[in-house]
This record gives sequence, structure tokens and C-alpha cells, in this order.
Amino acid sequence: MARVTGIGGIFFRAQDPDALADWYRIHLGITQPDLAVWMQEAGPTVFSPFKADTDYFAADRQWMLNLRVDDLPGLIAQLRAAGIAVETRPYWDGDGSYGTFARIHDPEGTPIELWQPPVWPTPSPGR
Repeated sequence: MARVTGIGGIFFRAQDPDALADWYRIHLGITQPDLAVWMQEAGPTVFSPFKADTDYFAADRQWMLNLRVDDLPGLIAQLRAAGIAVETRPYWDGDGSYGTFARIHDPEGTPIELWQPPVWPTPSPGR
């Protein structure tokens, strides 16, 4: 059966696309210089519509970006050193089985959840 194999892109409007692209590149490493694409590492991706009245992110925003990271404490330190406000997020279920979280906002106010997933077993082929 034909199926989707991953996210091919994230497209959104910005007041200053060049400056915003630079911010994501400088602070989060998204989109390498001189390349039009961001080469990601394989790993889990959550696709989860939320109820229209969710309070998980601001009501004036239709979407939130969730980025998988490999060293959340290290990235938090880098962001804070660059003057970017970081809100730490508690575990979803109290025991860390979903990983650890932090929240930042890009210069145009888009909420960005930083997620360091737990170490999960690698699924066997065909799953």
C-alpha cells in the first residue's frame, strides 16, 4: 500500500522571511547555509491535531512547531545565552515516558516546543 513516509516541508507566512529563516538557522540549526533543504535525522514524528479550544498553545495561533532535539539542556543553555526566553515544560504524564520539553517563541511569536524524546526500542522492519 502506498503511504506517506515523512514530512516533506513546513510552509508558513512571515513578516520578514529572510530574517526569520536566519533566526531558525542560527539558533536551532534548521536549514544549512547555502542549501534549500534541511537534512533531518530519522526519528519519531508526532502528528496530532488538537481541539480548537486547546490551551496547550496560544489561542491566537493555529499551529505550533514541535522540534525533536538531541540535548535539551544544552540547547536551553545556548538559547538563554543568546537572550532567548525559554520556558521549561513538565513531563506530560509525570514520569518522563514521553520525554522532556521546553518552549520558546520565534521572533514573530510562533510557539516552538522543543522535545527530547525518551530512548525507545527500535521497531522491527515492517512496523
